[in-house]
Amino acid sequence: MTGENLTDAQPGFDGQTQEPSVNLTLDAKGARIFRDITRENVGRRMAIVLFEKGRGEVVTAPVIRAEIGGGRVQITGRMTTAEAHDTALLLRAGSLAAPMEIIEEFTVGPTLGADNIERGIDSVLWGLAVIAIFMCLYYLLFGLFSSVALAVNLLLLVAVLSMLQATLTLPGIAAMALAIGVAIDSNVLINERIREELRSGVSAQVAIHTGYERAWATILDSNVTTLIAGLALLTFGSGPVRGFAVVHCIGILTSMFSAVFFSRALVNLWYGRRKRLKSISIGQVWKPQADGAAAKTN
Repeated sequence: MTGENLTDAQPGFDGQTQEPSVNLTLDAKGARIFRDITRENVGRRMAIVLFEKGRGEVVTAPVIRAEIGGGRVQITGRMTTAEAHDTALLLRAGSLAAPMEIIEEFTVGPTLGADNIERGIDSVLWGLAVIAIFMCLYYLLFGLFSSVALAVNLLLLVAVLSMLQATLTLPGIAAMALAIGVAIDSNVLINERIREELRSGVSAQVAIHTGYERAWATILDSNVTTLIAGLALLTFGSGPVRGFAVVHCIGILTSMFSAVFFSRALVNLWYGRRKRLKSISIGQVWKPQADGAAAKTN
């Protein structure tokens, strides 16, 4: 009798003694064969052998107590609940058509998982800090505005995930780090657009207004295309891919709000009260001169 006649194997408990057991279900052919075997071998052991790569290993060898018919078999004996579970798992795996070859096997415990989560969060925070330092050095006060907007974007993303009661996983942390990069790209586009307006000779107030207005179309197009990719992952993905897609899509929406609307509110709060604004702190702005040379302003 082979594993082809075994349809199911599940761990359970004996109804009389309440000791752990393994419950087998056989097909019609297996039930007839098993009835004949048990009738002729009462009091003897019946070995269940798992063959893999031509080598046999005894999984269990219970004693036949009586004739068993009907296709339902219960194996009991001195076994723990874990042993019953492992035996049932081995019996189910033994009926597979293809043998399993273990190349590498390791166990990830809760301590290692918590350590990976902690390292992922640290990478996001360190990435945020390095980006903030670079933005402040390169764009000065506007870099500070961008850094604050970036921090608000991260807070909004975490708040939305908390409202949805989402579980924070490693793919989600990776999507969070990606959201930071997407958000800072929008601020870079805005700042460079303001610099271009200043190079053309317009006033500071007009440069700020025009920079935000003209950068919005580019930011919207780039984020919509990225959002489409995220929605595709969310629709056709599963498991970790789907978790990544959820955080990715939410991060795009929060980044658009923080990079455009929140940072503009900060700029207007700082510079909007000044009636005659001659210059703004946005780093070096190179202006071409008529003779081909270049002049820089801050």
